[in-house]
Amino acid sequence: MKIEYNDSFIKHYKKRITSNHLLIKKAKERINLFIKNPNDPILKDHPLKGKSKGFRAFSITGDIRVIYQIIEGTVYFFDIGTHNQVY
Repeated sequence: MKIEYNDSFIKHYKKRITSNHLLIKKAKERINLFIKNPNDPILKDHPLKGKSKGFRAFSITGDIRVIYQIIEGTVYFFDIGTHNQVY
């Protein structure tokens, strides 16, 4: 699986995630799990609706989400943050 990180994802990862060492560890674990098995139920992967239709999200923690889209077999990560930050 090929993963591409959008500039917005990188910016928000640095701003929202890197200040918390436990969150860094959890984000790396969940992203690696997603790469190995995107259908793992732990991720709570789901399609988005409304203005975000066409995108999907999966959970890092109870409140932290990754927003992504699959285009021609490549997964593009667009955003990461709390529920309120990414929706």
